[in-house]
Amino acid sequence: MHADIVVLPGDGIGPEVTAAAVDVLRAVARRYGHHFRFDEKLIGGAAIDATGTPLPADTLDAAQAADAILLGAVGGPKWSDPNAKVRPEQGLLAIRKALGLFANLRPVKPHVAGLGASPIKPHLLQGVDLVVVRELTGGIYFGRKQRSADSASDLCEYSVFEIERVVRHAAKLARSRSGRLTSVDKANVLETSRLWRDVTTRVIRDEFPDVTLEHQLVDSMAMHLIAKPRAYDVIVTENMFGDILTDEASMLAGSLGLLPSASLGEGRCGIYEPIHGSAPDIAGLGVANPYACILSAAMLLRHSLGLEGEATCVEQAVSRALDAGFLTADLAGEGQRAIGTRAATQAVIEQLELPCQVMELRD
Repeated sequence: MHADIVVLPGDGIGPEVTAAAVDVLRAVARRYGHHFRFDEKLIGGAAIDATGTPLPADTLDAAQAADAILLGAVGGPKWSDPNAKVRPEQGLLAIRKALGLFANLRPVKPHVAGLGASPIKPHLLQGVDLVVVRELTGGIYFGRKQRSADSASDLCEYSVFEIERVVRHAAKLARSRSGRLTSVDKANVLETSRLWRDVTTRVIRDEFPDVTLEHQLVDSMAMHLIAKPRAYDVIVTENMFGDILTDEASMLAGSLGLLPSASLGEGRCGIYEPIHGSAPDIAGLGVANPYACILSAAMLLRHSLGLEGEATCVEQAVSRALDAGFLTADLAGEGQRAIGTRAATQAVIEQLELPCQVMELRD
């Protein structure tokens, strides 16, 4: 397998965690006979400082030609003025839009090492294994915005086409898992949510009769996600609701440092990134948790490169490293020794050298 991977380190701890994920991908390539070419480009605040724009043209050109994109994080106090005309987050929104990436997948499967770090009672977390599918290119984030001296408005707008394609993606994922899909909206108040519910119901009824569909209002879903997370498998929702619910769901894992994500479209190329932010307070200290970015690299192997076996082996290597007690500061409990970014990365690479429980792979 030959693949071109664009790396967008971004800001804060982004360069540190993407470097860790690249090291793991290089180890995968060596072990299983692949050739991955990495091309590093600017995005976010670093791009603003260097070029004046959060998404330089050469970054977008490289991304459009790549097989996959690995991203770190964008933003930080230096660029945090919400009234600024140019902000780091604009680069992320723009590249998703330009590449047609409309479905953001965020798996949540707590590891035992993270249970103690979660504010939620451990017995509620055992056996949790869910995926949130968030629509990425529509809704209030992209609607027309107006502001005057005494008022402001943001338009939330969705088309039937936008809803259909993300629901189909979520339904296919649900079909490959337990066959259960939960759609989240606010249909008791919002017209866009009434459209969302109608379209979702039709798509599942006509195209996925083998998938069981449940509707939930977003406010009740926020409660159920904490009170009974084991009750859910695949959850699909619109852009802003998904943004909020996935941050809430991160508490199930105990740390943002354990949760990966994938932004996908109709084609092969996707953007893979940890769901955590740039954490500028610990940038450069060598203590950032690299596991979420490494797990994002596993999703890259699976979804963009079609290397299911290798992806599973990376996930197993992370799990075994955690089992062995290689815990970063966000995971280490009282009396446990915390390790740094490099040590955690090396632990994963060492675990990759051990046998992997995947039939498809041959050393």
